Amino acid sequence: MSSIFSKIVNREIPAYIVAENDKFLAFLDVFPLMEGHTLVIPKLEIDYFFDLDDNLLNELNIFSKKVAIGLKRAIPCKRIGMSVIGLEVPHAHIHLIPINSIDDMNFSNNKLTLTDQDFLNISNKIKQKISL
Repeated sequence: MSSIFSKIVNREIPAYIVAENDKFLAFLDVFPLMEGHTLVIPKLEIDYFFDLDDNLLNELNIFSKKVAIGLKRAIPCKRIGMSVIGLEVPHAHIHLIPINSIDDMNFSNNKLTLTDQDFLNISNKIKQKISL
């Protein structure tokens, strides 16, 4: 059974996509910890992050770096935090989160409640700042 992320890749369900190339996709987390919380995934469905082959892992990190640079330009913050947890969805992914303190990356924190228009505005702002 394909993951929810594979369904996003295949455009079976919508997402607020901020960057894409032939191998990777970056889109806003719909349950964000912070404004701009972005997920970066390989299009190839691989459950466990450390099962990615070395080349794909390197390319994913380089793609994520480009997304993180654009994200920092778009959303005022001290840093872009990066987290790999791997329990929520059986598809390798990286969380990129604009942060001002370590507490901003606490996944036990309440998630933001944003409207569709909020997500559209945020995704458009980020897209404009990413250079692939």
